[in-house]
Amino acid sequence: MTEPVAWDLAERVAVRVAGSEPFADSYHYESLAPDFAELTAEAEELVAAATGMRSLAGPARARVTDRRGWVKANVASFQRLLRPLTDRIGEHLRPSSPLAPVTRAVTGVEVGALLGWMSTRVLGQYDLLVIDDEDPDDQDIVYYVGPNVLALEKRFAFPPREFRLWLALHEVTHRVQFTGVPWLRGHFLSLVEASLGSVEPDPKRFLLALRRAVEEVREGRNPLDEGGLVALLATPEQQEVLSRIGGMMSLLEGHGDVTMDRAGVDQIPSAERFGRVLRQRRVSTAGVTRLVQKLIGLEAKLNQYEQGERFIAAVEAAGGPQALERVWEGPEMLPDLAEIREPHRWLERVGLVPGAVTA
Repeated sequence: MTEPVAWDLAERVAVRVAGSEPFADSYHYESLAPDFAELTAEAEELVAAATGMRSLAGPARARVTDRRGWVKANVASFQRLLRPLTDRIGEHLRPSSPLAPVTRAVTGVEVGALLGWMSTRVLGQYDLLVIDDEDPDDQDIVYYVGPNVLALEKRFAFPPREFRLWLALHEVTHRVQFTGVPWLRGHFLSLVEASLGSVEPDPKRFLLALRRAVEEVREGRNPLDEGGLVALLATPEQQEVLSRIGGMMSLLEGHGDVTMDRAGVDQIPSAERFGRVLRQRRVSTAGVTRLVQKLIGLEAKLNQYEQGERFIAAVEAAGGPQALERVWEGPEMLPDLAEIREPHRWLERVGLVPGAVTA
């Protein structure tokens, strides 16, 4: 089997696209590692107090990195996550074919360009992938991209300690979701594997998907709004899996934002301003940047924050804060995307409204 992606080339391209990092050499950079080590630990206690959830995997480990380091970590994560798809594509590539090296190189450049662009935007990230036969020191890590954090602090005159705690709260909430709910990580990865493993590597399907996209544009709809090219290429069966993934991610992103606001209400006076600036940053992109966001599904991800927060507000309004705890009981209790958008459907399904039948 031939590896369909030149991952080493992807990493080199991503680092090049990431560009220069003027704040990587700033004397302020030295404050980031000790600050985030301390604030990540503080964030864990605040999140536990706000949600009642604690990680079953021990204390979180913070790692400050530059864009190159983020790229390297995410090339490895992409390689692991996309394995169900790349293995299937690799089965169709003959090593002796003169087109095989070209295919690998082109795919490597495309993946690298996307990761390089993303590295200029990301501030923090929890790497949820854990592989048993790989180095545990490079897994289950909360990453902070130091130069990007410093650039935002300087541009908007953010108080550094407040802003860093605010970021830590969001990422630690994601970690406690995946390490404090025993079944969640495995369930999420099984859904991703199901969606990627069922993709048929057939160029004809890609052309049909593009034709469908053109038809939707003519009807006034943007076919990339719901999840990028993955959603565009999905079969009806895959769309059902993507709906479940979308619902789950909207819940987790919304829960992350809600918890961040509640846990830091007394410690972060500037939280409202941080949120306002970053929300504006999310929606202010245009042109090529906006197109890239749509193609990789990032714009759909950004919509998840708002939809997830609205879902949580509706559930708590109907049954109080304890009602939301139902979502952590098992995979069958998670909302799909339709239920995220219409919370009454989830409330009826799980028996949290009068006359409904409990699932």
